[in-house]
Amino acid sequence: MSKEPYTSLISKMTLDEKIAQLIQLATPFYKGASNEGQITGPMAEMGIKEDVALNSGSVLGASGAKTTKDIQKAHLEENRLGIPLLFMADIIHGYKTIFPVPLAIGCSWDLELAEQSAEIAAKEAAVSGVHVTFSPMVDLARDPRWGRVMESTGEDPFLNSEFAKAFVKGYQGEDLSNDHSRVAACVKHFAAYGAPEGGRDYNTVDMSERQLREFYLPAYKAALDAGCEMVMTAFNILDGIPATGNRKLMRDLLRGEWNFNGVMISDWGAVKEQIDHGYAADQKDAALKALRAGVDIEMMTTCYVHHAKELIEEGAFDESIIDEAVLRILELKHKLGLFENPTRGANEELEKELVFSASHRQAAKELAIKSSVLLKNEGILPLQKDKKVGLIGPFAEHDDLLGPWSWIGSREDAVKVSEGFRSKIDSSLLTIAKGSDIEQITQSQIDEAIEVAEKSDVIVLALGEDSYMSGEAGCRADIRLPQAQLDLIQALKSQDKPMIAVLFNGRPLDLHGVVDQTDAVLEAWYPGSEGGAAVADILYGDANPSGRLTMSFPYSVGQVPVYYNCYNTGRPQVAPDSKGRFVSQYLDIPNEPLFPFGYGLSYTTFEYGKVSLSSDVVQPGQPIEVSVEVTNTGKIAGEEVAQLYVRDITGEVVRPLKELKGFQKVMIEPGETKQLSFTLSEEQLRYYHPDLTFDSDAGDFTAYIGSNSRDVSAHPFKLVK
Repeated sequence: MSKEPYTSLISKMTLDEKIAQLIQLATPFYKGASNEGQITGPMAEMGIKEDVALNSGSVLGASGAKTTKDIQKAHLEENRLGIPLLFMADIIHGYKTIFPVPLAIGCSWDLELAEQSAEIAAKEAAVSGVHVTFSPMVDLARDPRWGRVMESTGEDPFLNSEFAKAFVKGYQGEDLSNDHSRVAACVKHFAAYGAPEGGRDYNTVDMSERQLREFYLPAYKAALDAGCEMVMTAFNILDGIPATGNRKLMRDLLRGEWNFNGVMISDWGAVKEQIDHGYAADQKDAALKALRAGVDIEMMTTCYVHHAKELIEEGAFDESIIDEAVLRILELKHKLGLFENPTRGANEELEKELVFSASHRQAAKELAIKSSVLLKNEGILPLQKDKKVGLIGPFAEHDDLLGPWSWIGSREDAVKVSEGFRSKIDSSLLTIAKGSDIEQITQSQIDEAIEVAEKSDVIVLALGEDSYMSGEAGCRADIRLPQAQLDLIQALKSQDKPMIAVLFNGRPLDLHGVVDQTDAVLEAWYPGSEGGAAVADILYGDANPSGRLTMSFPYSVGQVPVYYNCYNTGRPQVAPDSKGRFVSQYLDIPNEPLFPFGYGLSYTTFEYGKVSLSSDVVQPGQPIEVSVEVTNTGKIAGEEVAQLYVRDITGEVVRPLKELKGFQKVMIEPGETKQLSFTLSEEQLRYYHPDLTFDSDAGDFTAYIGSNSRDVSAHPFKLVK
C-alpha cells in the first residue's frame, strides 16, 4: 500500500494528535485495562492529560487477549480518527513458556532451535494481543560483570549476527502482514550498550568508530537485513553523546547509510535522561535533540507531548519532522493489519489452547538441554540410576529457574530440579537438603547437608545466582558464587564423596571454589520453564550435553574483559607458563580464561584430523573449501560443534588472533567419521581500515578448525588480489 492514504490521514490530524502518537504509555493510562487509573509513583508525576492517552500511539506492557481487545475497543470508540493502538512488550526469551535466557540459547549453537523459540514466543504473544516484542537484544558482551550479558548471545560479532537473523525470522515469519501469529521485532540497544565501562549498567561507552563498526554494529545490521521492523535506542553515551540524541548514529548511520525506514523507539525514559547525562538542558531541549536524531516514539516520559508543539511554534524544527515520525508509526500499524483488524491475532479461545501448551514446553526443554554446557567431568557423569543421591543446595527445590525478563512466565509452573530427579529415580534413592540460602548459611543448614551427604553415594549441588543478581541493573563486581555457597561446598568436601555442581546463573562466573572442589560442573544457566527436567535428562544420560560457551569464563575478574578475538600486543606472552618478565602478562594469574569461547564437553569424545584446503590461495570470486575429518571416538552418539577460525597475519590495522568465520553442529555416531567442509571467501576476510573502508588485504592468513577457540588445528593460506 502506498504512503498516500497515510499522508492523507496525517493531514487530517491536529498537531496535538500527531505528537500524541509519539508517546508510549503503560496500561494504567488506558480505559479497558484491568489496572486502569492506577497511576502512582513516577507515573503520577508525568502530567498526562486524558486527551494525550486518547490519541497516543502505543501501549507498553499490556497482555492477554481480553485485556488488549478491551483496551483497543475503548480506545477506538473515543479516538476521533479511529487510529488503533500498538501493543508492545518485553518478550525476551518466551512469553508464558519460558526458554533459556538468550546467553544460554547462544550456547546451543543451534540457529533452528533459536528461531523456533522466537516463533513460539511470537505465537503466544500474538494470540494474547501483543504486536511488538522488544527483542532481539544483540549487544555484543565481553564483560560478565554487566548484568545484561544474559540477554546477549555472547562475545562474537559473527555468531551474534547469525542469532540476530534467526530471532527476527522466528518473531516475524515470512509474511508479517498476513500471518497474525507473528509479531514485529525490535532490535536493541542501538548502539554498543554492551560495552559499559566497569561492566556497570547505563555507564559510559567510549570506543573508536572502527571498533564500533567491526565488532558492535554487525549484529544490529544483520537484524535489519533480516527485516526487523523497529530499533530501540541505548541508554549509554557514544562518542560523548547519548545514543537517544545522537544524530550521527541515528540519522546519518542508521537512517542514512543503512537506509532504515522503520520505527525507532527510545528505551524507558531515555529521552528525558539526556538531562542527567548533561547533554540536554531541560525536557524541552531533550525533546528537540531526540526528535532531530530521528527517535519516533518516546517511552514513558513526556518531553515530546509537553514541548514538541512549542518547539515547532518557535521554529526550532519543522513540523515535517513530526509528520515523518507519525508516518512511520502508521505504516507499521498498516503492516500489522491493525486498520483492517484492530485486535489482530488476539483470541481468547486460541489463547487457552496455545499458551504454555505441552508442545511449547517440550520445545523449551529441548533448548534447555542443548543450551547447557558441561564444563568438567571426571568420569562421574552420567549418573547411574541405582545410586543414592544427595541433592543439596539453594536451587535444589527453588523455583527461580526462569531468569530475568521472563514477564508472563510463572515460577510456580517451572519444573524444579528436585522434580526432575524424582522423575528419574525411586524416591528412596533421593535425599534433599537446602544446605544454604543463596547468600546466607547457618550451622544448622550445614549440619543437615552433611547428614544428607553421609547417606548418599554421590552429591549433586544445585547452586547459582538469584535472578535479581542478573539482568538489567544486576551488575556485580565480584562474579564468584556467593560466599555462603562456597562455604557449603567446602563443608561437604570433607565427606569425600563424588560431587557434581549444577549452576543456575545469568553470566560467566569466576568458578574458583567450585571447579577445583567438584568432580563435574554443568552450566545450566537460567534454563526456563522446563529447567529441572532438562537438567535431570543430562545428569542421568538421557541426553548428551552439546552446549558450547559463547562467552569466555574468566580465570579471575581481574582479567575482565577477557575474550578470544583479542589482539596480540607488541610483547606477547610466548606460552602460558613462560617465565619472561617484560611481556604482556599478569604476575599472579594466567592471561587465558578458565574456559575459552566455544568450549564444552560431551559424554563422548571427538578427534579431529588434519585441516586441509582445496587451494592454498583465496582470490576475489574464487573461494576455497576448508575441510577436516571429525571422528566420534567414544561409545555413544553425540553432537559436536566444529568451529572455523581465521587469522589475518598482517593488516593495515592489527587483526584479532582468531575470528570465527563458520561453524557446524553435527550428530556423529560412535565410531563414525564425518568430513566437514567450510567455504571461505575473500569477502569473509574484509575488515574496517583506518579510513573506515571495508576491504581485505592481500597476504598471509591462517585457517583453524577445532572444538573451541583454543583447541584447534591450523593450516596457512594466502589471499591474492
